[in-house]
Amino acid sequence: MRTTRRQFLQTAAAAPALGAAAAQEADRPASTVLWYRQPAKIWMEALPIGNGRLGAMVFGGVETEVLALNEDTLWSGPPPRDWNNPDARQYLPQVRRLLLDEHDYVNANELTKKIQGPYNESYQPLGNVRLTFGSAENSGYRRELNLETAVATITWQADGARFTREIFSSAPDQVMVVRLTCDHPGKIGFTATMDSLLRASAAGTGSDELALHGKAPSHVDPNYLRDAPNPVIDDDRTGHGMFFEARLRVLHEGGEITADTDRVTLRVANAATLLIAAETGYRGFGKPADRDRDAISVACRARLDAAAKKPYETLRADHVAEHSRIFRRVSLKLGGTDASALPTDERLRTFREREEPEMAALYFQYGRYLLIASSRPGTQAANLQGIWNRDVRPPWSANWTLNINAQMNYWHAETGNLADCHGPLFDLVQNLSVTGKPTAEIYYGLDGWVAHHNADIWAEAPPVGDRSGDPTWANWPMGGAWLCRHLWEHYQFGGDRAFLARVYPLLKGAAEFQFKWLIEDKQGRLVTAPSVSPENHFVGPNRKPLAVSIASTMDMSIIRDLFGTVVEASKILNTDAEFRARLTKAMPRLFPFQIGKYGQLQEWSEDFEEAQPGMGHVSHLYTVYPAGQITPRRTPELAKAARVSLERRIRNQQRTLAWPAAWYVCLWARLEDGEQAWARLKGQIAGGVTANLFNGSERLFQIDGNFGCAGGVAEMLLQSHEESVHFLPAVPAAWSDGSFTGLRARGGIEVDLTWAGGKAKEGTLRALLTGSRSLRAPAGQRIASIESEGKRVRTARAADGLVTLRVEAGKRYRVVFA
Repeated sequence: MRTTRRQFLQTAAAAPALGAAAAQEADRPASTVLWYRQPAKIWMEALPIGNGRLGAMVFGGVETEVLALNEDTLWSGPPPRDWNNPDARQYLPQVRRLLLDEHDYVNANELTKKIQGPYNESYQPLGNVRLTFGSAENSGYRRELNLETAVATITWQADGARFTREIFSSAPDQVMVVRLTCDHPGKIGFTATMDSLLRASAAGTGSDELALHGKAPSHVDPNYLRDAPNPVIDDDRTGHGMFFEARLRVLHEGGEITADTDRVTLRVANAATLLIAAETGYRGFGKPADRDRDAISVACRARLDAAAKKPYETLRADHVAEHSRIFRRVSLKLGGTDASALPTDERLRTFREREEPEMAALYFQYGRYLLIASSRPGTQAANLQGIWNRDVRPPWSANWTLNINAQMNYWHAETGNLADCHGPLFDLVQNLSVTGKPTAEIYYGLDGWVAHHNADIWAEAPPVGDRSGDPTWANWPMGGAWLCRHLWEHYQFGGDRAFLARVYPLLKGAAEFQFKWLIEDKQGRLVTAPSVSPENHFVGPNRKPLAVSIASTMDMSIIRDLFGTVVEASKILNTDAEFRARLTKAMPRLFPFQIGKYGQLQEWSEDFEEAQPGMGHVSHLYTVYPAGQITPRRTPELAKAARVSLERRIRNQQRTLAWPAAWYVCLWARLEDGEQAWARLKGQIAGGVTANLFNGSERLFQIDGNFGCAGGVAEMLLQSHEESVHFLPAVPAAWSDGSFTGLRARGGIEVDLTWAGGKAKEGTLRALLTGSRSLRAPAGQRIASIESEGKRVRTARAADGLVTLRVEAGKRYRVVFA
């Protein structure tokens, strides 16, 4: 009895997660700490803390501590309400005629630019808290970030005394907390100041309090518009520009505190606790920003007043309990040499010289930590930089780039047992479905809703570019459709029918747009036109790079994926039979996948030459990961072609780093090639991260590489996209021994597993839902037995090695391998 796709997804009812309790019983990994022997000199060496909304980069200086603050709703804007371009729609028939009737790609490329609107707004830095202590002379310095507790700790010795500084951002109390102690009395003293790159000023509001009041610009152009004449607009006459406030309060034990106009000074105290709160005028999607500065101040003070009623020990205990409840759901050990006794920057240099699998385990857990710190229920979704940003014009506006980057941020949310951190992305999809409906009508004259390449906190849905952007990124109406995969996957993993019913209108609305967006070609196939393969170009008939053609492979993959999702969801919910029938009828007519002259999976409907053979984007491989339409078992010929495409792309790159490396890890894992996946992961850790393990360089930070690699590690260890739970599908020889607890599989399954000598030994399944589940052993192994509550479980075995059993919600199942 093999489990069908419908049975795998159709579950009796959702059940509460068992992961937290299970994790308490598991051994904790030894390497969940980043630590250093010196303070951070630059922002990309500082350590990130966050509660989903309020974040900081902690530098850890002895003479001067810097906390670079961010608040996730502080953006430029809001933009003008007429962001939809009413002239755009008239150009669509002309572009389609050029493409379908005349094959005039050159003129179609230029005319498509007319179908663009304004650029998005930009995420903004809030400001800095600076604590000046005095002498920098010290010994025994250590700066660390504990991923399990989400506490940054700095310790050192000076003048015969030991100083300790603890810093965290509390989700329960919605404040940042700094604790200063010393093992000798009267040694705590500092001067606190606040500043910002934005229009802002700091002032004392009492002997123990300091407030930073400011206003974000009304508009900020993307950083890549280098010739913009006025890229930062701060004009009060527009009535735009977000007001904000950050407030610091000092609670001291002993000593003397005084305040000047713009600073607070504490002397000869025994200990001190600093509370930091921040608020902006953002009042929610679709609502005008609050321009009442007094109201913002009242909200900020209220957070401080509430937190100040708790002793430090309670603030810390509540924070640690809440964070660790989420983080400890998953543990990972990858064996081999554990170099965690070395500082992280030294460990990173050592990793470049020899393999250390445990470094990959740390990098995986760091990706989980960063999502917990930047995406919580009720916050904004993690943007291109999570919640951490130092620039007024950050790279790519630190917005949500929807042609892979925003989605990649959440590739480990379900597998990594962080489903509750996935919610802010769903909120963004909901918002885009509202703004994307008029965009669909005004730009294309179509029903449903659409989102394109970029989005910001205001949920701008049109194609950006201001009528001069390159269509390869600007004119791509698939962003909303791709986001819908995350809604569906959340259901696949958790089986929450109420959630599926709640988001079904979003799925259907996206499918309605794409259904009407399709057009027949001369052979009667359904295609998209205009169509691009995001960020890549083909060599046009004019021998120049062009972007616009018809039916790119990515377009057709996303539409095929979305239609299949809506068909399945409508069956589960027993709704929309007529619409389901229309989609079902249309799917066989979608332009098919093509294998090109090199044996590669074609990127476009024609076998064009790539203008950039080493382009980082592999948009046509969406069908392999994340969609899982092409797999080595189900579609071996297409899987072979996908492999050729990936090999060709990598071969034409000098080196593969950042988020492309993360995508390649996931792709190789889905192609079940653990050695290639490990090679890409090693390359990223060795050459694509800074000392604090951020994905990037000294000047460029993009968090998607961190998140995507975490998703890739999970895929190497456990897969479930083929309606079965596949153990160790892509584990390299270097990971010969290891264990994990708490990874999640589709169908409401949590998995623990141990392996040694490259062979799985024993696993535990925790069923969150009742139903039939199919299991696949690692290559070269079989499942010897399955037990529950001390009794052998009845199973059915298929010729291809699948073992199927029926699981009951709340029960555990012991799996033994041979």
